[in-house]
Amino acid sequence: MLRAAYLLSHPIQYQSPLLRRLAAQPSVDLTVLYASDFSLRSYNDEGFGVPVAWDVPLLDGYRAEFLPRLLDGPPIHFFRPLCHGIFSRLRRGNFDVLWLHGYASLNSLQALLAARLLGIPVLLRTDSTLIDHPRGRVKLFAKNLFFRLLRPFIFGVLSVGEQNTAYWRHYLGANSRIYPMPYAVDNDFFAEQAALAAPQREQLRAALGLQPGRAVILFAAKLIARKRCIDLVEAYLLHTKNLPESARPYLLIVGDGEERAAIEARIAQAGAAHDIRLLGFRNQTELPPLYDFCDVFVLPSVHEPWGLAINEVMAAGRAVLVSDQVGCQPDLVTDGDNGRVVPAGDIPALAAALHSLLRDPQICRAMGERSRARIAQFTFDHDITGLLTAFADAARWKQNRHANSARMESHL
Repeated sequence: MLRAAYLLSHPIQYQSPLLRRLAAQPSVDLTVLYASDFSLRSYNDEGFGVPVAWDVPLLDGYRAEFLPRLLDGPPIHFFRPLCHGIFSRLRRGNFDVLWLHGYASLNSLQALLAARLLGIPVLLRTDSTLIDHPRGRVKLFAKNLFFRLLRPFIFGVLSVGEQNTAYWRHYLGANSRIYPMPYAVDNDFFAEQAALAAPQREQLRAALGLQPGRAVILFAAKLIARKRCIDLVEAYLLHTKNLPESARPYLLIVGDGEERAAIEARIAQAGAAHDIRLLGFRNQTELPPLYDFCDVFVLPSVHEPWGLAINEVMAAGRAVLVSDQVGCQPDLVTDGDNGRVVPAGDIPALAAALHSLLRDPQICRAMGERSRARIAQFTFDHDITGLLTAFADAARWKQNRHANSARMESHL
């Protein structure tokens, strides 16, 4: 049985269902090493700006350990959370492979060095892309230098999608080992919960105080600058400028964060508080009824590494509208097929796309069905297939390395 260690900063709601499935694989003995347990309690999320307590199990179904801490989180940054004992834990575990989520932390760099000294192959996964945020020449030079130094420490990388693959090929070279492990969510959960919510759509409409017969646009993300919710508000105002009330869709904004005050002020200035509703932060189990309720889901972000909410709402069978800087777009959204794609920051184009989607309810329904079919190819089962292939290759590399070392020693 292959012994695998997975190092993460903290328990993450999106990761836990995947880890449960991986732990159930008979060929893998998985140990998840966490640097912090802060997400198991209520904590103040830096992006949402409000206390968050996840309402889904984060540790059930797999073996997890918490490393001894020097600095705990949140907020999460290069030095926080900070652990010690990584080398000794990896040595004691006699692991065949180490899987790392991210490289931009002191814990990750400690683990890379420890694995190198112990002869443990490392698989690296991040959601980085070449468009995730702009960098100047000095930062680009430094990053290229960093990856030249990093290459010998990495056996292979796990790619979450097309944009991520391009990132790894750019920084690690065309011959680097890249294993497909697409970003996925628990499709069954979101599809089943949305289906269960469907008979209660009108009750939800009444609870929100919305008039019957009007379409619903949904945004659900942190209210931070790069998510560009304010662009959606402006596009909505442009789209509805000359529409009678009965023909105007509602815009529901789910989330919280530093941009909320500015968004509220713009809505008030436009006198649109009746049509645009801010619903605040909603936990994960509260989202499927809203996904089922909407006609189209919009994520107009800039420099968005992926956008897992798109996976979720596609599993619920809805049309999606994204900017061309949302990382999942090349993999999940084709303009005119299961949604629309617009240039990031182009408010008139965003308004026009809303019009094209909402002018006929049949358009959104047909696109939503194509979303459902497409997301069926982005599942935890696909992730495990890619990951097990990477694990097996890494384990063989380790065995061959040890065998070669033994042969060299026998000739001395």
